Amino acid sequence: MTERQIRLFGDPVLKTVSDPIKPTDDVTGLVEDLVETVKVPGRAGVAAPQIGVNQRAFSYNVDGEIGYIINPVVVELSGEPELMDEGCLSVPGFYFPRLRYPSARVTGEDLTGNPIELSGTGVMAQALQHETDHLDGKLYIDGLEKDVKREAMRLIRESDWF
Repeated sequence: MTERQIRLFGDPVLKTVSDPIKPTDDVTGLVEDLVETVKVPGRAGVAAPQIGVNQRAFSYNVDGEIGYIINPVVVELSGEPELMDEGCLSVPGFYFPRLRYPSARVTGEDLTGNPIELSGTGVMAQALQHETDHLDGKLYIDGLEKDVKREAMRLIRESDWF
C-alpha cells in the first residue's frame, strides 16, 4: 500500500472518462493505494484519476468510515439541490459554492465482484457525487455558476501550484 501523489488541475487524466473495471482486472493494488491515499487527514475521497489511473474506482473517508467502491453508478439523488462549499485535492487551497443534492446513493462492487451500495447525506452525499464526477472526467469547478467559475479560474491561474 502506498499513498499516491494527487494529480492537479490541468492534468489530462482528470478530464478523461474512466474505463470500467472488468472482472478479470486485478485492481487490488489500485484499491489499496486509493484507501491509503484517502487516509490522510482532511480527505473525504480520492478517485482513481486523481492518482493517475483511468479506471472507475474511488475511496472515501467520511465520519471515520473508510472504504472504496468499484464501478460506481449514481442510482439516486434526492432532495432539493443545496449550495455547498466544495473543494478538491486536485484544485488545492480553494473552496467554491456549488449545488449538490443533499442525499445520494451509488451502487458498485467490491474486489470480489460482490455488489455494494453506498448512500448518505451531507458530506457523504457530496463525496459520492464529487468522486463519481471525477470518474466521468468532471471536476467540481465545472459545475460552478458562471460568474463563480470565472473567478475560480482566475484564482487558480494565479495560484503558485498552477
